[in-house]
Amino acid sequence: MVHANARLTPEGRWILVQRVEVAGWPVAVTAASMGVSRETAYRWLRRFRLEGRAGLVDGSSRPRRSPRQTPTEMEDRVCALRVGMLWAPHRIGWELGMPRSTVERVLRRRGLPRLAGIDRPTRQVVRRYQRATPGELLHVDVKKLGRIPDGGGWRIHGQANRPKRGYGYDFVHVALDDHSRVVYAEALPDERGDTCAAFITRAVGWFTTNGVTVQRVMTDNALNYRRSRAFLQALRDRHIRHLRTRPYRPQTNGKAERWNRTLTEEWAYNRPYTTNQQRLDSLTPWLHYYNCHRLHTAVGGAPASRLPVNNLCGKNT
Repeated sequence: MVHANARLTPEGRWILVQRVEVAGWPVAVTAASMGVSRETAYRWLRRFRLEGRAGLVDGSSRPRRSPRQTPTEMEDRVCALRVGMLWAPHRIGWELGMPRSTVERVLRRRGLPRLAGIDRPTRQVVRRYQRATPGELLHVDVKKLGRIPDGGGWRIHGQANRPKRGYGYDFVHVALDDHSRVVYAEALPDERGDTCAAFITRAVGWFTTNGVTVQRVMTDNALNYRRSRAFLQALRDRHIRHLRTRPYRPQTNGKAERWNRTLTEEWAYNRPYTTNQQRLDSLTPWLHYYNCHRLHTAVGGAPASRLPVNNLCGKNT
């Protein structure tokens, strides 16, 4: 690849060759006119005479021989352990007596994916997808969280004070846009069909106010989505197509599943709460932070930056 300060591009080298081979200029004069040394001019002339115009293009800087490269037999053993056992580089290096950095180079050279990109039960490479525009697909799911007793739960007072009976559950309903990763969520008392229908109605309206027209909604195969007449009618009334995940394949709805993990790590269990209402009150500010200020690596910025009309970052909505 030609660097920024190069005197000769492939087109400039062609001009140099033409001046010498066609116009009959001396090599020294041609080199001076192009601002390069005679050695450089002779090198490109030699490349042209051996390979033609194709020789004027930059070649690979990789050496023809690599005497110190890891032997093929050892590379095969590294790949066999990675594919067969799904071991990380440090464990493969320990097993074979190789530096971890060498194992990583071998895996990269052989084109093997990272462990994070492999579905462990099937040994298949995870196929990731992303819709082209906001609103093409909403992932809808429910995260069930145990309620916190007044005064704080066992996370404050320890496992010895954990009650034998719980205090019920809050159900965090989630609607996540596949393209932007913007999330609308509410903590509701149950996950019945009527509740899910009312939630999706509010979620679609919320996305509409932010310039997003919802076209499809994906859910799992729970009865509150699959058989609820209220939920299905709410989608039909808004001309929204309902998609369902394959049975026993949570990867299909992976964006919602991953967001549920983020929800628990960064909000639900991020700090001790003394009352359940204290945790519920902090949900709205945390959602504003997630949508407007938190870096999402798949987006390269805050999720709200991908919305066509960003009305939600000027206020805690």
